[in-house]
Amino acid sequence: MIKRLLAGVLVAGLATAAHAGDVMKMAVTTSFHNSGLAEVLLPEIKADLDLEVQLLVVGTGQALKLGRAGDVDAILVHSKAAEEAFVAEGFGTHRREIMYNDFVFIGPKDDPADLGAATTASDALQKIAGAKAVFVSRGDDSGTHKKELSLWRAAGIAEDGFGDWYKSVGAGMGAALNTASGIHGYILSDRASWLNFGNKGDLALLFAGDPVLFNQYAYLPVNPEKHGHVKAGLAEKLEGWLVSDRAKALINGYMIDGETLFVFNAE
Repeated sequence: MIKRLLAGVLVAGLATAAHAGDVMKMAVTTSFHNSGLAEVLLPEIKADLDLEVQLLVVGTGQALKLGRAGDVDAILVHSKAAEEAFVAEGFGTHRREIMYNDFVFIGPKDDPADLGAATTASDALQKIAGAKAVFVSRGDDSGTHKKELSLWRAAGIAEDGFGDWYKSVGAGMGAALNTASGIHGYILSDRASWLNFGNKGDLALLFAGDPVLFNQYAYLPVNPEKHGHVKAGLAEKLEGWLVSDRAKALINGYMIDGETLFVFNAE
């Protein structure tokens, strides 16, 4: 199963194979990759640490599977309960919070479900379901998908209550946003992916600000006691950089059209 999973993974590295520096693999979410922040951080990591970080870009659920199989050295994801289970099961040495942003509801500018009048995330979802407005779900066991399902449950709407208006696409954040743009649908997105999304079309940010939409990203080194081949020393080296003032300045300084995409909160 893991081999099939790896076959569909995008691997990104920013150093040439000819260079003899250190190399490690890190599984990251599609939302992190779609934000564009990796393109800012990876060259600086290479320059500061002589460390090439190869990214395997998948959903959170798949990232944790890669960690459990020992196919990566570390993970950067955003689903706290799943992360804590990963560490509790012994597959990760610990969980270190790095940065956060928030989830936002995106939808057609004419807003047929009237999300603009919503007061809470639950209210927003109840409006969508009540109007039977098209809703696009990532449906890929990612952190965003896990969050979306938890929000539906909190809104009192069970999965068996979804109708034809609910479209599960089994895709990453960028592809799901493209689908929503193409079919005039609503979607839950992380703010960073939305701001960096180039095909907004008739979509707009319609609801945000409920504290329940908080979106924390955390770093988890894979446990070398489970997989002796993982590069624990390099994972530790990278963690030191990710929680440094250097990383803080780069993360907090990353903006699109004057809007901050992530807030550094490592301790």
